[in-house]
Amino acid sequence: MTSTPRLAALAVVIRVDHVLLVKRKNAPDAGLWGFPGGHVNLGETALAAAARELREETGVLGRPVQYLTNVDVIHRDTHGDMQFHFLLAAVLCDYLGGTPEANDDASAAAWVPATDVLEGRLSCSANVDDVLRLAHAVERDST
Repeated sequence: MTSTPRLAALAVVIRVDHVLLVKRKNAPDAGLWGFPGGHVNLGETALAAAARELREETGVLGRPVQYLTNVDVIHRDTHGDMQFHFLLAAVLCDYLGGTPEANDDASAAAWVPATDVLEGRLSCSANVDDVLRLAHAVERDST
């Protein structure tokens, strides 16, 4: 554990009625579905990190459009000691091309029906449904 939160970026890509998700291979959240994403490198914006992580984890190309929200992920052990703290910057990205293939720390990558996430039919990381709802609202407002 570091003494400060770690910054990560999530790429939120919606195409028709589907959302691009990856199944995490490693802890935290191994085996759960979530948005492609990962650590922001020093000197890199969260927007750029979202596009890079999208490409690295799925092979899909995307253009970052805007920040959606931030999500704190804080885990403590049974004694209350800090295990990890991530601040996740969720970034809405336009789909540019590519077919999802699991790479890097993803064990699967797929276009998933948004209703499967929103209705709880898929085992997802915390807040995936909330971020997806927000992304849908932003997309509706921009059309």
